[in-house]
Amino acid sequence: MDEQVLSNSSALTEQNKFIARVYGWMSFALMLTAVVSFGVAYFASVNPTFFKHLFGLGFYLLVIAEVIVVWVLSARIRKMSVAGATFGFILYSILNGVTISSIFIVYNITSIVSLFLITALTFGVMAVFGSVTKRDILSWGKYLFMALIGLILATILEFILSLIFKQPFSMLNLLISVAGVIIFTLLTAYDAKKIFITSQHSDGSDTFKKAAILGALELYLDFINIFLNLLRIFGKRR
Repeated sequence: MDEQVLSNSSALTEQNKFIARVYGWMSFALMLTAVVSFGVAYFASVNPTFFKHLFGLGFYLLVIAEVIVVWVLSARIRKMSVAGATFGFILYSILNGVTISSIFIVYNITSIVSLFLITALTFGVMAVFGSVTKRDILSWGKYLFMALIGLILATILEFILSLIFKQPFSMLNLLISVAGVIIFTLLTAYDAKKIFITSQHSDGSDTFKKAAILGALELYLDFINIFLNLLRIFGKRR
């Protein structure tokens, strides 16, 4: 009996460590992104030439670099070392901080702070719901994936149309942002459920340390996308 109790206690400890590692890495990445983003925005505000180059060709190169890093982490993380996965995640957080730094120039700081807090509350509620619910929300996966693909295609279409007609399509952009909030809010619950189930099998090995980094990346992306879409909908411009 005592051995069984100790075994269960050990498993629960590893589960808690795994969950703490996931949300710890996600929180660290958000903080790093915020610091980098604010720092780049401040430097750009006092150096217009830097701003012009950063949000010209350099911006698209950064976006391509972000996509590559996410793809490598998602597809190759099992073959990477823990140190390599950690470096990739931190690198992505920094790159993303640079690419979204324009929000501090475009939007009022009050809007940024208030919508960040709303995002944090929304994210927290959905993460808890996803972790504790008895519903089979993992069955949402294929539908959320199709919705995400549709969102990406719609975003690309809106970008192309804006370039062709040299004007923004405000209504289409609004619809995309609303859809983005809904999709990534649901993805938060879905990803939280996956992480909770994975945590039940955690043994503290390198495999699960890398799984924690991948889980943190998924939640980080959910948080960032909810925040940015809310900012596009409700953010007050300078």
